[in-house]
Amino acid sequence: MNQIINTIVQLLQQGIAFIFKIVQLAWTWSFGEILRVAQSNWQALPIWKMVVLAIVLIGIAVMGFKVLRQLWDAGEKVLRAFVALLAVLVGVLPYVVIAGVIAFAGGWVIKSVNF
Repeated sequence: MNQIINTIVQLLQQGIAFIFKIVQLAWTWSFGEILRVAQSNWQALPIWKMVVLAIVLIGIAVMGFKVLRQLWDAGEKVLRAFVALLAVLVGVLPYVVIAGVIAFAGGWVIKSVNF
């Protein structure tokens, strides 16, 4: 049973690593293309190419805004989940302490009390 769980965990780790690799490749390629467009010689372009470049830059700005908004929302959700986790951990702390006291008392009775 332990080997099955280890295999599943390893498969999940490999899947997550693959997803991060794909995301890394997409980001690297996209930023390379954006930098190449931004480094264009704008003064040497004909007017119609400048219009296309302006449209491309507007599209990049819109997509950048959408990316930043989604990242902000995800960060906020992660922070809320972390705070909820801390609240649960603090909330169950009395029960953990009571369970420890019960175990301590039971151990003391088993070791110390003789009838």
